Amino acid sequence: MSCLKNPPGLFMEKTAGDLSPEALRQRLEIPPGDENLTAFQPFAAGDITCGVENEFQALVEGSAEDVDLPCMIRDSNFFKNILKRSLSGELPEEHAESMKRFLSDNRDQIWENSWVRFPEKKLSAYALHLFHMDLRADKKKSDSPLRSDTHQFVFIHNQETWIRVPVSYLLKLSLADIIGGSPDMHPILKVTASKMMDHFLCDNTSPEVLSFHPVNLTSGKGAADAIAGETLKRFFLCQLLLAHANEAFGLLETGQKAALYFASHPPLRQKALNDMISDGFYRELFMNPCLSGWDQGESKKGYMGLCHEVLSRSQLNAVKKLKECGIITRNLVVLPNTSNICLANNGTHISMGSRRLSRLMADPAAPLGQRDEKWMGDFITKITEHFLPLFVGTYSATPYRLDFEDFHPEQVLGFLPHELDFTHLRMIWRRWKKKAKNHIAGRSLTPFGPPWLDRNIRKAFRFKGDLVPDFRLLDYPVALLSTPSSPALDGSPGNQELLLKDLGDSGAFDPRMSMYLPYRIRPFDKMGFSGFEGRLYSTFPAIGHDMGKAARLQALITALGFQYLLSGRYGHSDIPDTPFVESERRQVIFAAAIGLPTVYFRSDTPNLFLKDLFPLIRETRMSRRYPGYLRVPLPSLMTAFHEKIMQDGAALIEAHGAADLMEDLRMRLVHPGFSASARLQALIQEETGGKRPEKQPAEVFNRAAETCYRTRLKEAHIREAVRYFAEDLSRLENWALFRDAASRDALASITRKGSISGIIASLNRRQGISLFTSKERLSLIQLLILSTYNDKKHFEASP
Repeated sequence: MSCLKNPPGLFMEKTAGDLSPEALRQRLEIPPGDENLTAFQPFAAGDITCGVENEFQALVEGSAEDVDLPCMIRDSNFFKNILKRSLSGELPEEHAESMKRFLSDNRDQIWENSWVRFPEKKLSAYALHLFHMDLRADKKKSDSPLRSDTHQFVFIHNQETWIRVPVSYLLKLSLADIIGGSPDMHPILKVTASKMMDHFLCDNTSPEVLSFHPVNLTSGKGAADAIAGETLKRFFLCQLLLAHANEAFGLLETGQKAALYFASHPPLRQKALNDMISDGFYRELFMNPCLSGWDQGESKKGYMGLCHEVLSRSQLNAVKKLKECGIITRNLVVLPNTSNICLANNGTHISMGSRRLSRLMADPAAPLGQRDEKWMGDFITKITEHFLPLFVGTYSATPYRLDFEDFHPEQVLGFLPHELDFTHLRMIWRRWKKKAKNHIAGRSLTPFGPPWLDRNIRKAFRFKGDLVPDFRLLDYPVALLSTPSSPALDGSPGNQELLLKDLGDSGAFDPRMSMYLPYRIRPFDKMGFSGFEGRLYSTFPAIGHDMGKAARLQALITALGFQYLLSGRYGHSDIPDTPFVESERRQVIFAAAIGLPTVYFRSDTPNLFLKDLFPLIRETRMSRRYPGYLRVPLPSLMTAFHEKIMQDGAALIEAHGAADLMEDLRMRLVHPGFSASARLQALIQEETGGKRPEKQPAEVFNRAAETCYRTRLKEAHIREAVRYFAEDLSRLENWALFRDAASRDALASITRKGSISGIIASLNRRQGISLFTSKERLSLIQLLILSTYNDKKHFEASP
């Protein structure tokens, strides 16, 4: 219905771009008077809903003879052909030996992103029925044929039918198995659990689990508790479901143990394997089949393959741009692999909706339409992008070490040639080389190419390389740069589709793919709510302390953007839609990810928002190297962003109860040891005996980081989840006993007339997943389902 309010070809009705701030406020049904703006604008306190999408790192532990990934490699024609070609002398012997070592030299027996395999008979009847349904080419059609790739999921082993699935789908099967294997489960729990299964999806490679329900972001600390609590309960449920699958499906008895945890960067061993194999074989091994979440899963799998092909090709095209901009000055380069593993990264996406915007967009009689939503959304995206560096390394991070031999610009600059203007790209590369101190007699040196030569140079001159706070944001396409003819954020309908076509024509992208932005609009006609999605989050050291506060800050900045727009303080024309201006503000995101000490802005920038920020930035001076540019210390810029929010958003800070949040942000900026990057780095150093990162080879530090994420950090997240759920159970018991009869009956069916206090005591006493018996795990899973039912009921009952 909302499409009829502002048809794409109809210009008779004024859009938001033609309206004064006062007229736009009327369209948003905000009462007149500046005093009402803070209370009634979109994303005001009490107006915000929030949901989270978590991408997890999955692994299977076991020997190379038992785990699916090494078995698939060993049995593949690709591997057999490598061996034959090596024996015939067609390929170097080292090529075959490196693949053999990958299979045999795995001391930890950790196989990231492997699938699992087990006998079909281990599934309950309901789980097996669900599996067969998910093998249909079109799940909406009862007479649909099977997917053409069904043979990849079913095979015969020892005269038995076995199935093989990724860990992302194993979660759904595990929950289905519990539903089917629990005949006494209360009907409320069965219905709720069946709906929850639809939230177990997949990214290109990794498990992806969506919020089971939105939460209301209230003012004050309760907002962080709400969104963090929902995430922690989902994480805890995933741990319990995998523990059930490992035991009930016979994974442990067949030498496999599936696990998942938070880790943002693609695994090092997967990266090494990628250098040995073709892009087609990589997709065969690691591309998710999309069994869950899509009616036509095989088509979605094809889209995943398209993304991998395009981004792999895109990095090759980036080499040409590096030469055009003068960063590559000789013909000797290390060509990127034809297969790129950036899609194996794992981030967290935080989506927020405005009840006011969603209500008006759903009302056919309301004057607000899709054009207005797009025009406002693009402006909010532009203004918010200025503040995004506040999150990088501060609330989430991916610390990563680089040795001297890694400093090939065609490798470490990743997708930056497609994301920044050449001017800013050259500035970042020069400053990064200086930060890494890879220089002799004051002259920066980059690797020559042959690994043996570069290693010897590093040792001879004691080059330390560099430590990057958030490498994920460099190794993944975060924000595609607009072209001069097709700005992505000028507020006009279809602007991003036009940009994607331009990028497709240049070979950098494909118009069939989604637009990559660090903060993007979530339009009502596609999502069912009107809001925005933050997409730049990597690994959080703590869910409540870091992710919860990041969500609060995201909400506050979004509200500040609407205040700017509706008060007339800033508008689209104040932030021109040119590639240079776009790159000028986004360079800071990447500078923060690298950990650069300075950035540069044109002193006469046409960006009015930046101009207004300059007086707040301390210790700036005109650059001697770049005439006409201001040299800006990055810490001073971060402090200026904080001060800008404090000054311009004082009323919003009070309304959102965010004074504590702003003080916490100040502490993270002024004392870097409180930042996410520093805390993760300290945790990683515990794995290396306290050695400083620069005192050890990059591979040692990065492997220690992976070990840290799957052990220390995972255990810390589980403890945090258990503590939260123990508190949540007390609230659940009070609600069930005194306010909801259905919940009381469901709770009684779980505890069997026992006291929930005993379960809470057990949780507080035994915080490791492996310490629970199968019966205790089943009770905890059912309690989590009941908690989800009640939380969703509370949300739906809220005004």
